Amino acid sequence: MHMQLLHTDRVVMFDRTNFGSSNISLPNGECVHDPDDPPSRLDCTAHSVEYDVASNSVRPLTLSTNIWCSSGAVLPDGTLVQTGGNGRGDHAVRLFKPCTGKNDDNNNSSCNWQETTKALSQRRWYATSQILPDRRQIIVGGRDKFNYEFYPKKTAGEGSYNLPFLYQTFQSGKENNLYPFVLLNTDGNLFIFANNRAILFNHTNSRVIRTYPTLPGGDPRNYPSTGSAVLLPLNSSSTAEVLVCGGAPTGSYESAYNNRDFVEALNTCGRIRINDPDPHWAMETMPLSRVMGDMLLLPDGNVLIINGAASGTAAWELGRGPVLSPVLYYPENQPGSRFEVQNPTSTPRMYHSSAILLRDGRVIVGGSNPHEFYNFTDVLFPTDLTLESFSPPYLDPQLGYLRPRILSPVSGSYAGYGQDVMIRFSVGSGRVVESEIMVTMIAPAFATHSFSMNQRLLILDGWDVKAVGRFKYQVRVTMPGSGNFAPGGYYLLFVVHRDIPSEGIWIHIS
Repeated sequence: MHMQLLHTDRVVMFDRTNFGSSNISLPNGECVHDPDDPPSRLDCTAHSVEYDVASNSVRPLTLSTNIWCSSGAVLPDGTLVQTGGNGRGDHAVRLFKPCTGKNDDNNNSSCNWQETTKALSQRRWYATSQILPDRRQIIVGGRDKFNYEFYPKKTAGEGSYNLPFLYQTFQSGKENNLYPFVLLNTDGNLFIFANNRAILFNHTNSRVIRTYPTLPGGDPRNYPSTGSAVLLPLNSSSTAEVLVCGGAPTGSYESAYNNRDFVEALNTCGRIRINDPDPHWAMETMPLSRVMGDMLLLPDGNVLIINGAASGTAAWELGRGPVLSPVLYYPENQPGSRFEVQNPTSTPRMYHSSAILLRDGRVIVGGSNPHEFYNFTDVLFPTDLTLESFSPPYLDPQLGYLRPRILSPVSGSYAGYGQDVMIRFSVGSGRVVESEIMVTMIAPAFATHSFSMNQRLLILDGWDVKAVGRFKYQVRVTMPGSGNFAPGGYYLLFVVHRDIPSEGIWIHIS
């Protein structure tokens, strides 16, 4: 249900704690009593794991509060801060500080979840988290919560702040404004999209800066109508653009829940320049209708749309027609030529599945559980706890001779805002031309319920590409100028040559 790549190249994954027993035991005979579990029993199985990409292995982690439909963001020091959930977990904050050793002790408390049950002022279930330039995170909304709060708190008594926009976009019995799309604009304000509307919001003084036009068609795009959204790649001269795709037409949830009538999902995307003097939505048509799809920014600057269903909505048993074919979206192409359908998988990824980008350029996809509990047999879409990887076209082995390899700096290096950094790389063969080189940085996302929180792609200003040896080159790039453009923390940096990205390295910016 939830995934986050950390700078250790490990992925923290977790699920609802009261689904029933998982197939992974907690270490050393450990058991947890979860008061939210209907049988009120001891559970000796793990509902969170740390997945080591390199060794393709998992390490069980211990959770004692229910993280069902929660949110998260990574602090600048690399700590995953995970907020809210259900039951005893709805006010909780959980910290996961990444382990750095190769032989981590499963019993080491620093390598496991650290939970505080009453850290939030409000119940946060289906809320959204966004890391801010001041190193804190903002937690926006949640079921029946028309407000926001921050973590960490500036003072012990700091509470929540009203956000009337969430009430204005609420539909009683339907909602359609849960997991709002929250994106950090380059001026430090927040673009917040809920239902079919959006605002630009100054979170420091709780003021709406701008109200955007309603998305044409008026159909909802947030849970349970569950479309997805991304902030398109940024460079120092570009205007910030938001892309919202998919979802379910008005009334789809009621039709599916009350009448078992599964309405075809939306096949439209809206794109808007959020800082234009007179912003408006430009609509586009996807080749496939999709609800519950995930949208990921790829290191070559394109967008992957993957997972989801062709009809119905999010929520238990309410989706039909798995969409097995991913779609690539090329933002720089002309309208009408931006979508490209990819080869299909054979595995349905329905409600409660997720997807994230890995350092090697693959996309890891996992999960699917549209049932109230784990249900592996005799149902239309069995619970699926497997992982698989999607390889974008740039990983085609026949293109290997074009693929760069970063020689320096080394992974884990630090860089300051506005600093010039020299990057050395090699290419298998051929002459490298400056116009064919691009350097990108991606903030890894917290993925859940079709929205990748904190996802961000920056195209760095670069110049002076020159050869420094046989098939070896260097390029000078400038780091982003402020935390408004790139909140401090760990990013994946890629050299892209003729649209083929290298394997990434970790860069810490502050």
